[in-house]
Amino acid sequence: MLLAKLALGLGGTMVLAGAYTFHEGIMRVDEKHADGRRVQVWIPAAVVPVAMHFVPKRHLEDAAEQAGPWLPTLRALTKELEKYPEAELVEVRQSDQHVSIRTHDGKLLIDVSAPGDEVHVACPLAMLEHVSRELQANAPSL
Repeated sequence: MLLAKLALGLGGTMVLAGAYTFHEGIMRVDEKHADGRRVQVWIPAAVVPVAMHFVPKRHLEDAAEQAGPWLPTLRALTKELEKYPEAELVEVRQSDQHVSIRTHDGKLLIDVSAPGDEVHVACPLAMLEHVSRELQANAPSL
């Protein structure tokens, strides 16, 4: 009976931890190269703001200083884009190249296709807002 209670407690904890980890979605990067190499990275979006707490403060300050002028714009943009779950922001077609930036289900999707190379990025808007807030908090002059 004690073992069953421990298993139930552990299982419940794992379910809650999984739900929290994936509540903001997945950040996905998929790269295909002409030489056949393929790189795929899938990261729970909730991990990125947490990981920023382990970055040395001087590095966060440097990043915040470089991005500083754009942080208020990024925060406003992510808040506004959440109001438009399906929006085509940019689409450029030029002979055999294609770039598309759009929103879909609370994610910013960036797709780039060129001869032999393709890059697809899906980034939850909520994660972008968290990152911009964390950088703004570490900015020396903002």
